[in-house]
Amino acid sequence: MKIIKIKEDITSDIASSLKKSIAIDTEATGLQIPERDKLSLIQICDEKGNVYIVQPNKKNYNAPNLVSILENDKILKIGHFLRFDKNALEYFLKCKMKNIFDTKIASKIVRTYTDAHGLKNLVQEFCNKNIDKRQGSSDWNKDITDLSDKQLEYAANDVVYLHKIKSELEKMLIRENRLELYKKCLTFLDARVELDQSGFKFDIFEH
Repeated sequence: MKIIKIKEDITSDIASSLKKSIAIDTEATGLQIPERDKLSLIQICDEKGNVYIVQPNKKNYNAPNLVSILENDKILKIGHFLRFDKNALEYFLKCKMKNIFDTKIASKIVRTYTDAHGLKNLVQEFCNKNIDKRQGSSDWNKDITDLSDKQLEYAANDVVYLHKIKSELEKMLIRENRLELYKKCLTFLDARVELDQSGFKFDIFEH
């Protein structure tokens, strides 16, 4: 795994190298986005295992090259719990994220033999790796050059296994004849994010 630290935006060369799919994740100052917390880091992993950790410009969040990838419907964006990351990226980067695969939603639909759907669980099952999640509660707003090796490794681990996990979950969805149901859930994710941004963070379908 190669980690490349970047300030503000990926270069046009990096953007043009991302062809078919990327894994993506974000770190923030907290979980209440956008009303209180801010987007701190964006992690991208390409199909070769290169991890780009981007610290956006906190004043304007201007990142046209990154936005061009997020809005490119020919490039698949794989994430875990995209309800949060899609919300953060679309709100702060002022874009519309297209063509996504959410491993958490897929896991909940097809891995009905367990209630453990965290990324750590999926990495363990499908990649036979045990990742350390203890750095999750970190100050991600520090300058990227001041982040520790442990923090960078944590951030990279959130994306480096997602291509493999997506492939395995997709096989299971097809095998169990639940792929169309999963796709319908993704269609609703846009509305779910809009509900979150409007303050409706509870389950509107509950009695």
